[in-house]
Amino acid sequence: MTVRVKICGITRIEDADAAVAAGADMVGLNFYAPSPRYLTVERALAVREAVGRRAGVVGVFVNAAREYIEERRRALGLDLIQFHGDEDESALAGWPVPVIRALRIGAGEARAALATTHADFLLLDTFHPGLFGGTGRARPLAELAGLDLSRVFLSGGLTPENVAEAASLGPYAVDVASGVESTPGVKDHSKLRSFIENAKSAR
Repeated sequence: MTVRVKICGITRIEDADAAVAAGADMVGLNFYAPSPRYLTVERALAVREAVGRRAGVVGVFVNAAREYIEERRRALGLDLIQFHGDEDESALAGWPVPVIRALRIGAGEARAALATTHADFLLLDTFHPGLFGGTGRARPLAELAGLDLSRVFLSGGLTPENVAEAASLGPYAVDVASGVESTPGVKDHSKLRSFIENAKSAR
């Protein structure tokens, strides 16, 4: 099976349509207000309606209250919930949909990080002291060779140029936001199509 692709930080209907048409398996909607990719519920509903059941929809949250997350999960029919902050393990438990635990890690920390959570999936992102994701920083992919990535979303600095290398490591999915954008929150459709094609054709 080819690797799954998640296009994160979707803010516009036309970008959601382009992602799904190009073969994206999931789109990510960001509910972290300081992010340039933040969506109100109203805008998120429009994107959700455009996607329909053609792809999974992931809600991305950072240190949010459980009630805040649950309101959006119900309103949008979220398929997965992504925790991208400093949440403890109890915050990840008890949800009716699978959860993704994002881990912001530095070089050489991947092996130890994979054993730190009981979430359904992990997302390996690159560490930045002032940002919760969307850093655009790449990591040496070679350090992940030989690790069991079967429940891992690989993220952090991925682009159309390097995604095939990431996909060849056998992760559950690859994940991109800034690597296919013209400006923060606005996807470049040519880059988006190239990213998905290169990921899906990797061996």
